[in-house]
Parts: sequence; C-alpha cells; structure tokens
Amino acid sequence: MGKLIEFATNHPLLASATIIMALAVLFYELRMKAAGVAALSATQAVQLINKGARIIDIRDRDKYDAAHIVDATHVAPADLEDYVSKKVKQTKSVVVVCDTGSRSGQVIAALRRAGHQNAFNLHGGLTAWKAANLPLVPTK
Repeated sequence: MGKLIEFATNHPLLASATIIMALAVLFYELRMKAAGVAALSATQAVQLINKGARIIDIRDRDKYDAAHIVDATHVAPADLEDYVSKKVKQTKSVVVVCDTGSRSGQVIAALRRAGHQNAFNLHGGLTAWKAANLPLVPTK
C-alpha cells in the first residue's frame, strides 16, 4: 500500500488518469444497467443463437455486405423497432449487432422499453466477435 501511495505522489498525472478512466468505465456500465440494456459476450451470444435467437445487424449496408454473422439480417436502426414488432415474436430472442456495441446498446434500450424483453446487445459488437475468432461471411 505504501508503494502505491508513493507512486501516486511521484506520478500525479498517471494516477489521476487512472482514476478518471476507472470512473468513466463505472459511469458507462451504470448507465447501461440503468437503461436496462442486457449485453452478451460473444460466447453467450453464440449459445443464444444456437437456441434459435435472431441476429440483427444495424451497421451500414456496405459494412454488412463486406462481412456479417451467419444468418444475420440487416435492418436500419430507424426501422428496427417496426421490424421486430412485425417479424419477431415477443418470446423469440434477438441479438442486435453493431461495430462496437454502443449503437446497438441504445437500440436495445428502446426495444426493451417497447416491451421486447428478449432483446440483447452483443457487448463489444462485431469487434468482439472478430476478437473471439468467430466466423463472418460476406453477402453473396
């Protein structure tokens, strides 16, 4: 403990930056939890997909065409609520994917407010999916 205090006094900028980053992460996580956003890791998403969950990709069409998760459906974020209410049963799970998980997190919060409690966000988005070495396919 003494070494930590000594380090903090010798390097106040590094210690301050570390505290600020920890607070930013804490704020982000609490905000997502308060919004009712349920985020899944890539492994948890695969398990849910194997049980029949629908995958909805809300990235730009060009990015979707270049590479997307197998059996994913491209839907523009503005059309997502309407698409889910018409095409997906309330009991069916939905995994929404974007590049980093931030845009899809906002969409999930809106879907849950609209009553679709089985909507989930892929934490880290397609970036996390790629990092887990999971397969992607191009649009033919």
